[in-house]
Amino acid sequence: MRVSVASGKGGTGKTTVSLMLSAGAEQAMLIDCDVEEPNCHLFVKPDCVTTETVTVQIPDIVVERCDGCDDCAKVCRFSALVVAGGKAMLFPELCHSCGGCSLACTRQAIREVPRRIGVIEQGAGTEEYQRVHWIAGKLDPGLPAGGPLIKALKAKAPSTGNVVLDCPPGTSCLMALAVYDSDVCLLVTEPNAFGYHDLVLAVDVLAEIGHDRRGVVINKSDAGPWQDRIRALCQERNIPLLAEIPYSREWAAAYAGGRLPVQAIVQGRNIWREVQRTWPSR
Repeated sequence: MRVSVASGKGGTGKTTVSLMLSAGAEQAMLIDCDVEEPNCHLFVKPDCVTTETVTVQIPDIVVERCDGCDDCAKVCRFSALVVAGGKAMLFPELCHSCGGCSLACTRQAIREVPRRIGVIEQGAGTEEYQRVHWIAGKLDPGLPAGGPLIKALKAKAPSTGNVVLDCPPGTSCLMALAVYDSDVCLLVTEPNAFGYHDLVLAVDVLAEIGHDRRGVVINKSDAGPWQDRIRALCQERNIPLLAEIPYSREWAAAYAGGRLPVQAIVQGRNIWREVQRTWPSR
C-alpha cells in the first residue's frame, strides 16, 4: 500500500507521522518528497547511502540558426524565453523543461541539453528503522521547480509492499504531485485556527485532483480548542478520523534528540491497522 502523508501547513507533525508509519510497518520504503528541506534522514540515520544525480532537459539556443521569429517565446508559459537583439535568449531559472519551445521552433535553432537539478539519496535505515529503506530528494539551491525531482523519487517506489511518502508541506503543486496516485492520503493537522483553515485547503486540493481516499490525523489533539470543529469537518466531508495523538513531553524530548519513543511506533502500527481496516482492498 502506498500512503502519502500531507498537511495544509508546515509544523503539524507530518514528518512525525511519516516516521511513525515507517517504523511501525513490518517492512516499508520511506520516500522523503520534501525536496526543498528533507529531514527524515535525521531520524532514520541511513547506512550505505548511495547518491544519484537527477537532470532535466532545457533548451540551448543555436544562435546561427535563430532568426528571432519569437515562436519559442510565444509558446513558453513561464516567460523563460525572450527575443532580444534579433535572437532568442533563455532564462534557465524560469524553465520548466516542458520541451514546448523545441517543438515550436521550425528553424531547428533549439536543442535540448541536460541540466542538474538535484540528487536522490537512498540507504538502509538503522536502529528502530532497520526494516525501512529510505529515499530522499535534495533540490539544488536556487531552483524553483522540484516537480521533476519528486517524479524521479516516486519512480523508485516498488509496485508492491508498503510505501510512505512524506510530502512537501502546504497545498502547492508539489504537494499535489506527491499525493497524486497514492492509495491513501493522510492529512495531519493540529487543533487550532491555522490547522483547521489549512486542513480545509488540503481537503479541497485532494477533491480538485480527484483523490477521495483520505483520512485525518489530529496531532497534539489535547493542546488546542479546535478538536470539535475538526471532527465536525471530518463528519461533514465524510473523511475518516484515523487517529488523535495527544501532546506528550516525552515524545517531544525524544523527537528533539532524533528518536521516536516506543509509544510512537506502537501508534504507527495502530494507524496502519486503521488504514487497512478502512480501505481493505488497497
